[in-house]
Amino acid sequence: MVIRAGAGAALVILAAAVGVRAAERPNIVFLLADDLGYGDVACYGCPDIRTPSVDRLAGQGVRFTQFYANAPECTPTRCAFITGRWPQRVGGLECAIGVGNVGRYDDAERLAGQHDLGLPPSDTELPVLLKKAGYATGILGKWHLGYEPKFLPRKHGFDYFFGPLGGFIDYFKHDELDGHVTLYRNEEPADVEGYSTDLIADEAIAFMKSHKAGPFFLYVPFNAPHEPIQDPDTAAMAPSRATYVKMVERLDGAIGKIVKAVDDEGLAGNTLVVFSSDNGGTAKFGRNLPFSWGKGTTYEGGIREPCIVRWPGVFKAGVTTEQVGITMDLTASFVRLAGAEAPTGAAKFDGIDVLKLVQEGAAPVPRALFWRLRRGENTRCGARDGSWKLVVERKGVTVDGKMVEEHLFDLDHDLAEKHDLMSAKPAEAARMKALLADWEKQVKPSR
Repeated sequence: MVIRAGAGAALVILAAAVGVRAAERPNIVFLLADDLGYGDVACYGCPDIRTPSVDRLAGQGVRFTQFYANAPECTPTRCAFITGRWPQRVGGLECAIGVGNVGRYDDAERLAGQHDLGLPPSDTELPVLLKKAGYATGILGKWHLGYEPKFLPRKHGFDYFFGPLGGFIDYFKHDELDGHVTLYRNEEPADVEGYSTDLIADEAIAFMKSHKAGPFFLYVPFNAPHEPIQDPDTAAMAPSRATYVKMVERLDGAIGKIVKAVDDEGLAGNTLVVFSSDNGGTAKFGRNLPFSWGKGTTYEGGIREPCIVRWPGVFKAGVTTEQVGITMDLTASFVRLAGAEAPTGAAKFDGIDVLKLVQEGAAPVPRALFWRLRRGENTRCGARDGSWKLVVERKGVTVDGKMVEEHLFDLDHDLAEKHDLMSAKPAEAARMKALLADWEKQVKPSR
């Protein structure tokens, strides 16, 4: 079933069901993959990876086909989720924090030198708002929003944390390339054995069981299938698609264990489960089809993500929605569903309550969305409005005689972004460039 305008009586029934359940405060479980491509899941068309757990979630809930990450890399997407706002507003977090707390562009380098590279705590962040509303809050998985003690998860409203601080760790040794262990339990290094995907799932289940009286917010950001491409059975570094497939299938199994625990504990009827990814798959190992390019780019393959939502009795099973959404929309949705108080004024969320639109069976609402990634002297931007998509790369050094590359695509007719319409549609090109320029003025960093 696809949610469209005029979907009829079934949506009236769905809307009525929403009204009945609206007063309940659900447990919230957010499962986030790392570097998983849009086409790396069977229910999104993957032919060579078995993902029965994620497919089962899709069959029991709503599958988005036009959902985006807030960035084509880890850190900014995670920042957007925690804050509910464009990550560009924070400063220093427009690309992934490097191994060992390294800044990768001028602003991030400046903040790293001041020991300020990370997400500053705020009383308007999602875990803080949920905690104030009476939720137990746990993050079981990858943080990647700062190594400094003042930036650790429990400074941001989480009651409990277990997982790696950084973005690139050995799945068995739990260290980064420099040998520095970043697997933590709360504020201390965790000395545990096992494959990180399995450890995260086990910790998530333990947290859920200890707080099953509810309500609880369980944020589970796996580090899989991010590099290193490491065999989950032998621990061997084996960079190939075949090993990547094994990693995704192990991830799917971990997701299945968590969802089964929700069901076995009798919590399914009052638990919202959401699954997505933080950015597209790498061009070398991931599968982002039917889109082009991948992680690190603002082409669709770098930012279009799988997203699945399950809450039995509230979201109709087996539904596909074409509603455009983005990671920070989930923040606004979770706050509303939890009965928490959303921030106002200058701290107001940039995202919309996208799950409310789906709950009510509304026709897809048009969105204007934007992306900007900075790395070294290069800046990659993107803008989408309706079917029009602008891709911009500003280069600090000349490449092939060009300092700026700009491309315009019509996604209604060109999902793979192969046919540049920059010259053929000058009016649309000018309009999209103006939208992007206006957005960039609005999201200047606060520090």
